[in-house]
Amino acid sequence: MNRIHLFLATALLAIVITGHAQTSLYRIAYVRAEQPPTEYIDAFRRGLGELGYVEGKNYLVDAKWADGKEEKLRTLFAEIVRLKFDVIVASAPAATHAAMEATSTIPIVMVHVADPVNFKFVASLARPGGNVTGFAYLLPELSGKRLQLLKEIAPTLSRVAVVWNGNNPYKPFDLKEVQAVADHLRVKVLGYPVRNSTEFASAFEAASKQGAQGLITLEDPFMVAQRKQIVDLALKYRLPAVYGLKPYMEAGGLMSYGPDPLDQNRRAAAVVDRLLKGARPADLPVERPTKFEFMISKKVAAAIGVSIPASMQMRADEVME
Repeated sequence: MNRIHLFLATALLAIVITGHAQTSLYRIAYVRAEQPPTEYIDAFRRGLGELGYVEGKNYLVDAKWADGKEEKLRTLFAEIVRLKFDVIVASAPAATHAAMEATSTIPIVMVHVADPVNFKFVASLARPGGNVTGFAYLLPELSGKRLQLLKEIAPTLSRVAVVWNGNNPYKPFDLKEVQAVADHLRVKVLGYPVRNSTEFASAFEAASKQGAQGLITLEDPFMVAQRKQIVDLALKYRLPAVYGLKPYMEAGGLMSYGPDPLDQNRRAAAVVDRLLKGARPADLPVERPTKFEFMISKKVAAAIGVSIPASMQMRADEVME
């Protein structure tokens, strides 16, 4: 084979390889213990679209959830590993933990994980190690921040009810942060772990009898799924409450403060893009939230008899009339 023929053969091979790479259909699993909100998946798809990906042409997203059941979550990940998905997006700690148990080779992008270092999902934020990277949601820090906001609208607050999913082994980290801020503000924490949807009513009744003057929820997929019941009970007992996610406001909540979950899902697309292009999860630092939402409902405030200071209204991203 002369040089011209060799050149032509090499060029043809490059075209074939390039064409194959451009038509690869990447398979991405988006997994959560509870059913993920549609807007989370939409935001992730939007992020991929902004990077030039076209669903059905060069990628597919398969959203999976386990109805809150740990064994079903394991089964889902066993199937994902068997089918050799290219990337896993794991939403919240339960899904991240199950993904890590299932595979040490498929890249995992975590979202909505409060403190991945304490949860031992990564070695450090700067150098994750292993096959996991993504985003720290920093909910433990924000739980304390929400108590400070609650104190602003209820200056005489001396007892606060804290409700969380008692089946979630990661919530003690959040509670510890709330307790530290509560000690500083001289507020007593009344803790109510709830293990199923039928226990909320008795938890709120107990909080009322014990003199709770406000409410904070420690978020996870189970709590968010029960947001309507939680909000209704807070209104029933006229408890000023600060939640961690916007969906509570859509259910009729008083206030919410936390990272914008849609922004985090959209940004997850950029991490997935880097992984698909050959980056190693171990080399991609875990990112922090960059966009936060602070929302207030004046209507709910009037219904439970509290006033929102003008200074808080000015700081809010949205004031619902």
